[in-house]
Amino acid sequence: MAYGQTGTGKTYTLGRLGDEDTSARGIMVRAMEDILANISPETDSISVSFLQLYMESIQDLLNPANDNISIVEDQKTGDVSLPGATVCEIRDQQSFIQLLRLGEAHRIAANTKLNTESSRSHALLMVHVKKSVVDRDEFCLEAQNCSIGNLRPPILRKGKLIVVDLAGSEHIHKSGSEGHMLEEAKSINLSLSALGKCINALAENSPHVPVRDSKLTRLLKDSFGGTSRTSLVVTIGPSPRHRAETASTIMFGQRAMKVENMLKIKEEFDYKSLAKRLEMEIDKLMTENERQLKVYENEIERIRLEAQKRVAEAEGNYVEALEEEKTKCQMDYMESIKRLEEKWTINQQKHAINAEINNGAGNEKVAELKRLLQDEVCLRKAAEDEIQKIKNQLYRFSKMELAGRNSDGFSIHQVLEEESCQKKKLEEEVRVLRSLLAQISIEAHQFRSYPDGSNSANPLLGLDSLEPLNQMRSRDCNNGERASITNLHEQDVVGLQKILSLLQSEDANVRTHAVKVVANLAAEEGNQEKIVEAGGLTSLLMLLRTYDDETIHRIAAGAIANLAMNEANQELIMAQGGICQLAMTATDAEDPQTLRMVAGAIANLCGNDKLQMRLRSEGGMKALLGMVRCRHPDVLSQVARGIANFAKCESRASSQVTGSRHGRSLLIDDGALPWIVQNANSEASLIRRHVELALCHLAQHEVNAKDMISRGALWELVRISRDCSRADIRALARRTLTSSSTFQSELRRLRIEV
Repeated sequence: MAYGQTGTGKTYTLGRLGDEDTSARGIMVRAMEDILANISPETDSISVSFLQLYMESIQDLLNPANDNISIVEDQKTGDVSLPGATVCEIRDQQSFIQLLRLGEAHRIAANTKLNTESSRSHALLMVHVKKSVVDRDEFCLEAQNCSIGNLRPPILRKGKLIVVDLAGSEHIHKSGSEGHMLEEAKSINLSLSALGKCINALAENSPHVPVRDSKLTRLLKDSFGGTSRTSLVVTIGPSPRHRAETASTIMFGQRAMKVENMLKIKEEFDYKSLAKRLEMEIDKLMTENERQLKVYENEIERIRLEAQKRVAEAEGNYVEALEEEKTKCQMDYMESIKRLEEKWTINQQKHAINAEINNGAGNEKVAELKRLLQDEVCLRKAAEDEIQKIKNQLYRFSKMELAGRNSDGFSIHQVLEEESCQKKKLEEEVRVLRSLLAQISIEAHQFRSYPDGSNSANPLLGLDSLEPLNQMRSRDCNNGERASITNLHEQDVVGLQKILSLLQSEDANVRTHAVKVVANLAAEEGNQEKIVEAGGLTSLLMLLRTYDDETIHRIAAGAIANLAMNEANQELIMAQGGICQLAMTATDAEDPQTLRMVAGAIANLCGNDKLQMRLRSEGGMKALLGMVRCRHPDVLSQVARGIANFAKCESRASSQVTGSRHGRSLLIDDGALPWIVQNANSEASLIRRHVELALCHLAQHEVNAKDMISRGALWELVRISRDCSRADIRALARRTLTSSSTFQSELRRLRIEV
């Protein structure tokens, strides 16, 4: 806006076209050049209106016949518009300059003592710009695989530039205005005075701003104290004669600088553009579909004809081959029958000859065998008599020896007792080692029965097969003793203590087999309490902390996962720093099976309401979410189970009156929501089921609703409520969507029914 005394260069500053000298172009021409340089003609649009306010009447400079345009004000937003004004679309700079020439030709001017071409009206140039916002990912179309349900309408950013060339204020005795020109001067001064009153009221923060005193102030309502960015050009003359006008102009500018505007970006959805793009995409897809269908039908017909031809050729070839094979088989059959008959005849003759020879020799052999048998019986009887004599002599000799050595009997008895005790201890050790060996052998046999590594007794652990320990073999291993380690523990606690002591062995093989046995024991609920009481949990955590062996880490983490299924053990694991150790193991591990064991242990801990804050503060949730780097489905299923358990505990806590969190979910704070949304429709059913449960539990807390809508979780909830294979999850999703006011509002906006 340009403000100042008449004849000081307002029109020169704003509206000069610069036909002869391009450097003398006014602000209107330069502004349009800048706008055209920053838009795309294909997607953006510019429209222009050129008006003048003459004697409190709004006239159209582009259509002089339209000389009384009314002002319309929106009751809700307060925006001012001129629906009766001519609006021209601008495509290039030349068309804009032609419009400016047309408007300047229709503008009213007169010759006064102060200015030979004094403007007798206020000129207003209104430029409307609509620009598409294409730099936002959430409103951009994806590649060709983007489905229709995921499209979002593009955004239009609207802008309005108003360039105001105010008529100059004038003193009557200086300008020499008379008659009709005097009435024009009065109208100009009145409108400028009303503008000055509005500026004063805004600068002084007055509760009432008299914008309705003039049509000029109504049109410039947004320029001062509104939502626009306003630039004011004040023009003054160099003559000392006009000192009063110069001072008044500068004071106006100073007051205007005190006015504060609140800028606001205005955007709206371009549904027309979206509809046009969708129609083009549909036409393109239909054409492509018809083309592919025709190609498909032609290919099917070609394949069918080729198949018929090949089948006919094959049938002919097979018939000929079968006839030849049949003839050959018949010939071979006849020859085989003939050879068998000849062999049978020869064998019959040989048998007849042998029977005659064997009849005489057989009788002689029978007589010889009977004689040898009688000789053996006699020799045996003589040997028995000799043994009995030797026994009697030994008995008499022993009696005589005992009588002479009776004094040494007591000491020999003590030695025998000590030997007996030592023997019992050794037998006990042998029994333990045999039981351990038997268990290991049985499990090795099970591994050979299940070569894919599955274990029906304990699906979570999936431990490696155990091979027999060669150094523990004893010579009596084949006696059939196969007592299990579990029975050994029930009979004698010393067996469990010995197994746990082997965890500290220097031999890596012994240590590995011992931790495998402990892991198998932990898989049975009845053994878990005994293992914890004997210090087994502490030993397992020590293994994670002390050794770098990946196998040790995998088996120990699996044993801890089994122990973590008990609520009492969960608090004990947290108290002994187990979550920190599991988090460190997850960070260092690369093997998917090790990560699966660690994720299973943390997932079990996530189901405890009392441990949620500690799980997050000690790095448990961060480690769980970090394990998604391993894309193995078994690891991802355990991660999804942990997230579902955590979300369920949060949902349960939010529904309670006391002790509930009022903030949003910790999972959303930790950045888990994008991964949850991404895997909500996973091909793996186990991952999908846990993620669907997690989404439903997160949605039950109203505070999470806005984040879930912005991340696209609402669409997944709608899908779950319709397509989920499990009825309970489907019902939970529907109940969550209908009970949330935020979700209901968004669904109404998108016109989606649940």
